[in-house]
Amino acid sequence: MELGIIGFPKSGKTTVFNALTRGRAATAAYASGEMKPNIGVAKVTDQRLERLAALFKPQRVVPAEVRYIDIPGTAEAMETGGITGPYLNMLQRCDALVHVVRAFDDPSVPYPKGSVDPKRDIYDMGVELAFADLLILERRMQRVEASLKGAKPQERANLLKEQELLAGIKSALEKEVPIRSQELPSDTARVLAGYQFLTAKPLLVVVNVGEEQLAQVEGLEREMTGRFGQIGNRFAVLCGKLEMELSQMPEEEELEFRVSLGVGVPGLVKLVQLSYQLLGFISFFTVGEDEVRAWTLAQGAPAVKAAGVIHSDLEKGFIRAEVINWEEMLRCGSMAEARKRGLLRQEGKTYPVKDGDVITILFNV
Repeated sequence: MELGIIGFPKSGKTTVFNALTRGRAATAAYASGEMKPNIGVAKVTDQRLERLAALFKPQRVVPAEVRYIDIPGTAEAMETGGITGPYLNMLQRCDALVHVVRAFDDPSVPYPKGSVDPKRDIYDMGVELAFADLLILERRMQRVEASLKGAKPQERANLLKEQELLAGIKSALEKEVPIRSQELPSDTARVLAGYQFLTAKPLLVVVNVGEEQLAQVEGLEREMTGRFGQIGNRFAVLCGKLEMELSQMPEEEELEFRVSLGVGVPGLVKLVQLSYQLLGFISFFTVGEDEVRAWTLAQGAPAVKAAGVIHSDLEKGFIRAEVINWEEMLRCGSMAEARKRGLLRQEGKTYPVKDGDVITILFNV
C-alpha cells in the first residue's frame, strides 16, 4: 500500500516522512522548489511475526511494508490555480493521504501562513482537496452531457444514472462534505474508483507538535477527533523532530531514550498501525525453516487472493489452504503437532482470511 504525505510548507512533513521510514531526506529541499518526491518504506513492527520467527528459527524474517511518498508542491499548486498536473497525478496514485499539520511554534522556522493554527490548516487543506475533485467532476459532467446527445437508449440510461450520481456528489462537496463522508450507494464504488477523487481517499491527519507540547498529546488527539472526525479519518499527534532524531539512533539506544523521555510507542509504530486501520488491511503469515514472513491483505479477502499476494502462480493453481491461528501455532510448537491435534484447517478459495492467520497454500500449475 502507498500513502502520500502532504502538508503546507514548514509543517514538518519531510521530518515526519524521515521518522516513518528511518530516512534522511533533506528537510529543506522543497523550500527551494524541488519537485521530486521522497519515497521510502516503513517496516511493520509485529510481535506476532517475531514470536513465530523465534519458534521456526528461519534463515530470513520478512516484515510487512508500507510505502510512504513525501509529495512536494502543495503551496505551488494552490498559487497556480489548484491541485493539477503532476502533483494531482501523484496524489491520485496513493491509496490514502497523510496530512501533516503544524502545531509547533519555532521562531527559527518562520511559518509562511503567518500564525500557527492547526485547525485552520486542516480546514484549508480540505478545501483544496475538494476543489481538485470539483474540477474533475465538472469536466466529467460536461463530457456526460455531450455524450447524451447521440446516445442509444441503454447508453443513455447509464449516462443519466452517472449524471445523477455526480450531481449529488458535487452538491455535497460544495457543502464541504468530503466524498469519503457521503452516503453513496454501494454499487457506485467501482465507478468512483475510476475517478480517483482525493476526498474519497482515507485520510490520516498528523498534528506535528513541539517537545514542550508532549504532555498535551492525548488531549489534542481527542479534541481533533471530536472536531474533525469523519468517516475514513484518523488523527495522531506526535513530535516529528523528536521522532526523526530517535528513529536514526541504534535501536537499543533509541529505547533507552524513549524510556528516559517517557514518549512511549514510537511514532513509526503508531502511524503504521493507523495506516492499516485506515485502509482496512490485515496481516497473515507464512512460516518455514527458510523464511517467516508477514503479508498485507485487505480485510475480508478470500484465501485465493492471499495466494495471489504471495505469488501469481499460487493464485492460478490454488487447490486449498492449510490455516491455523498464530497463537494456536505457538501452542502447538510445530506444523506436525498442529496437524496431529486437528488444528490445521483445510480451507477453500472463498475462505475469508483472518488477521493473524498462518497459511500454507497448496497449488498445482
